[in-house]
Amino acid sequence: MANGRAARWRPGARMLVWSVILLTTAVANALVEVMDAGRRGEDLGLWQPMIWELSSVTMILLTLPVLWWGCQRWPLHADTWKRRLPLYLLASVAWSLVHVTGMMGLRHLAYAALGYHYQDDASWPVRLVYEYLKDVRAFFTFVAIEHFFSWFGRRRQGEAHLLAAPDDAPPVDAVERPERFLVRKLGRDFLVATGDIEYAQAAGNYVNLRVRGHDYPLRSTMAALEERLDPAVFVRAHRSWLVNVRHLVSIEPLDGGEALLHMDDGGRVPCSRRQLPSFRQALAVQATA
Repeated sequence: MANGRAARWRPGARMLVWSVILLTTAVANALVEVMDAGRRGEDLGLWQPMIWELSSVTMILLTLPVLWWGCQRWPLHADTWKRRLPLYLLASVAWSLVHVTGMMGLRHLAYAALGYHYQDDASWPVRLVYEYLKDVRAFFTFVAIEHFFSWFGRRRQGEAHLLAAPDDAPPVDAVERPERFLVRKLGRDFLVATGDIEYAQAAGNYVNLRVRGHDYPLRSTMAALEERLDPAVFVRAHRSWLVNVRHLVSIEPLDGGEALLHMDDGGRVPCSRRQLPSFRQALAVQATA
């Protein structure tokens, strides 16, 4: 089903990439540990640093989805980063605590499974401080990379705006019924005809406009956008969906009185039971127009 969101890097692919990066780094670090021990005249089996490194990598990979969710839930922008920086600092402490306690637990389990006892020479306070000084750098590296890709994705996706009025002339489009929207994408401006909008979906403080297989976020509420569009053409199918009936192909009834709207771009939009009667009435009016 169309979800109204821009195509993003799939979570599975993202996790796979990070798994390869972190596992490769873990193996390299373990080999370095063995070579350093050899230079010191110590006999260190490869299995020990591999357990140390893999226990850390396992906990990082398990907590990355939560970190990504937090970055999406509380994004850092030019007008929010100062206010949200303390929140991220607190999150880095919590993330480090989970990472260290889980890592130490995995090490004890792995050693016990091999018939050994894992002994940490450092006390817990010292270990937590030591690991946090490393974890805080890793945490903010993950945060920075996540926000960079989110920013780059928004740049590639583009963002829709209502056309602004010229300084010395009337507005290009009437505010009540805009005929076009301005889309800024990768530093370039494009005009999108209102009639080309297939449907719109509410997404937080934005409304995603679907145009020829692409979604362009418009900073607006669904109610404000609905007031500006022609009600004979754009009909509310759901509290979060607004559909251009000229791009509708068919209506598929569902159990419970709801329906699924099939659009000409292949997308499918939900139609609630409460909205379905008024939606059918709007279609009948459109058919006789």
